Amino acid sequence: MTDTTKLIDDYIACWNETDAGKRRALIDRAWSERATYVDPMMTGEGRTGIDAMIAGVQAKFPGFRFRVSKPVEAVADRVRFSWECGPDGASVIGGTDFAMIADGRLNAVTGFIDFAPGMGKA
Repeated sequence: MTDTTKLIDDYIACWNETDAGKRRALIDRAWSERATYVDPMMTGEGRTGIDAMIAGVQAKFPGFRFRVSKPVEAVADRVRFSWECGPDGASVIGGTDFAMIADGRLNAVTGFIDFAPGMGKA
């Protein structure tokens, strides 16, 4: 497993961890202090903002689990990976995220939704 793959595994673990203290520890390990996240529906700035954003997603979609759905690809400090989520292993929502890494941590993540209910599967 490469360092980049491990970092993305940690990123996914952040989305799956429902214990607030454990999730924050994962965020502190995986994200830079001033990291940003943006997708078509939400944004998070800094570790605290990203933590609040993830907690909001978990509240809206209880029981959903995220997983990487294709191999992680990296070029220099940039990463692309696809993911899916849903309850009980189902793939209800999926997307592709692009990330920039600084000092071994996520510095900026941009997410795109590839499929979701009402949108059809890409």
